[in-house]
Amino acid sequence: MTGYIALSGWDIALASLFLILNAALSLALRLGLARQLVIAAVRMVVQLLMVGLLLKAVFAAASPWITALVAVVMVIFAGREIWARQERRLAGPWGYVLGGGAMMLAGMLVTVFALAGQVQPTPWWLPQFALPMFGMILGNTMTGVSLGLDTLHSVLDRERRAIEAQLLLGRTRLTALLPALRRALRSGFTPIINAMAATGVVSLPGMMTGQILSGIDPQEAVKYQLLIMFLIGGATGLGVLGAVFASAWRLTDRRHRLRLDRLAGAG
Repeated sequence: MTGYIALSGWDIALASLFLILNAALSLALRLGLARQLVIAAVRMVVQLLMVGLLLKAVFAAASPWITALVAVVMVIFAGREIWARQERRLAGPWGYVLGGGAMMLAGMLVTVFALAGQVQPTPWWLPQFALPMFGMILGNTMTGVSLGLDTLHSVLDRERRAIEAQLLLGRTRLTALLPALRRALRSGFTPIINAMAATGVVSLPGMMTGQILSGIDPQEAVKYQLLIMFLIGGATGLGVLGAVFASAWRLTDRRHRLRLDRLAGAG
């Protein structure tokens, strides 16, 4: 089979019946989720329609500056999501900039590497390739960074006395924080490890499925999916490592003291 099968608005409406069924069951069981399901679905539809129109204009313009601007906007929204997903976050601009900056640097490094080295569109920044790839990498890196930072801050707050006792005994801040750092890094790495382990056995990833449905040979779709998964894994690891260690640096000082007063709402 070649080409793709066009979907009508009626096809999409029929698919939404299952979500409506879930909302009805939520009402019947008094789960309190019906309103959230409806709002999330409506928000998704509006956002995707707007993104579709925006990308159509961006692709037509084929400008490196417009492509870069869209990528920056994506980073800003992803940074906001990282900040919002943390129960305990760094106070002030650090709470927003640190996680977003680590994610942006890792995502941009890996995306540019892939565009210039493996995919090689002409020009290399072509938005049809750059933005979808950057979006996939950014979304997964965002999840890892937010989990890593949330775990680190929660552990430091919960085990404050034990860590401060080690510091009083002459331990360096790295030594005292090492168990918390390891726990945070494991938390940040877990989603991408699980995703890679399940890919191909439990699930067919979205990019591979989309290419197969559009008529691409499955073997070619597999190659692209492997490329994307390796890039996502690399960017997630770099982002989590950068964000967690940078946050640990921020929550200590040169005198090897724990500075949880730099967490928002800390007493």
